[in-house]
Formats: sequence, C-alpha cells, structure tokens
Amino acid sequence: MQSITVFCGASSGDGEVYNSQAKALGKVLAQRGIRVIYGGAHIGVMGAVAEGALEAGGLVTGVIPKFLQSKEVAHQGLSEMIIVDTMHERKMKMQDLCDGFIALPGGFGTLEELFEVLTWAQLGLHQKPIALLNTNGYYDSLIAMIDTMIDRAFLKVAYRQMLLVSNDINDLLRQMENYKAPEVEKWITHETT
Repeated sequence: MQSITVFCGASSGDGEVYNSQAKALGKVLAQRGIRVIYGGAHIGVMGAVAEGALEAGGLVTGVIPKFLQSKEVAHQGLSEMIIVDTMHERKMKMQDLCDGFIALPGGFGTLEELFEVLTWAQLGLHQKPIALLNTNGYYDSLIAMIDTMIDRAFLKVAYRQMLLVSNDINDLLRQMENYKAPEVEKWITHETT
C-alpha cells in the first residue's frame, strides 16, 4: 500500500485518546512510506492524523470542498491540497487516490464515508481493504449492529469480512496488507426479481 484514505472527525471527541491515536496512526503511516489522504482540515481528529504524518516527514494530501476551505478549516501545511466543488467529488477523489481506507472515530460524515466505500466493495466496484481503528472501543456498538444485520439476514456473513477491525495500528495495517476481497454472489438476480 502506497496511500491510505483516513476517514475521521473534525471534532476531537470527549477524550485526548482519540487525537493521540490519530496522531500515532499518521506517524506510523509516514514511517512506512504510506501517503495519508484525508479530508484536509486542521481541526479535530483530522488535524491530528495530518500532524502525526507531517511531523514524521510523511506526505499528506487533503481533499476539501470549496465551501469548507472558505470557512478557514483547511490545513495550510500539507504536502498537497486538492480543492473540489462538492462532498461527492471529495469522496470520489479520496477513493481514487488510495489503496485502502481506515476509519477513525468521527460523526455522521465519517460513518457516511465508511458505509459508502463498504457498499462500493459489496457491489464489486473496488477490492481495497476497509478498516476500523477501534480506538477506546468507539466502534463496538457499530460492530454489534453489523452483527445484527447478519443475524437478521440483511447482510451476508461474507460481507462482514470486508471490514477489518483492531484497536492496534500495526495489527490493523497487517490485516490490510493481507486482505483478499471475498467473492460472494449477489443477493438479487434476474431470477429473483
């Protein structure tokens, strides 16, 4: 992997652990020579992951829509900043630039980005690894909800394998390096419609 897109919050959350883990992720990615692709802000968990990578001499590409850049949340010290018109363009560009995805703690936007790339993987539009860095058990309830989707037959077990999870950065990167996309049949066929 040469570049990883990181989805994460523009907030710092309710504990320093989220920023410190984000900064540690940025540092580890930089030390491994992996470019960080992210939403381009200097605030919150976003800013922490960028700072961790930059302080370790890494390359960081921000992708930000014009309307957020004008609100002065854009990071001014990145290796590269790509300005787009819309949130959809932002997600497409972040997907195009990377070899895999990691979601850190965040809010609705982070979850929306995560589930969009999971859906794209489910539809066979990409075979890139998708991972949760489960800092401080942040995603435990989400993982339980995904298990409920499987239990209630709304999601195939094989699709659960598309989401890698760990609270340890090196373990998560190891899982991503060894990832092989599952081959599954589609739920809907011409015969069932």
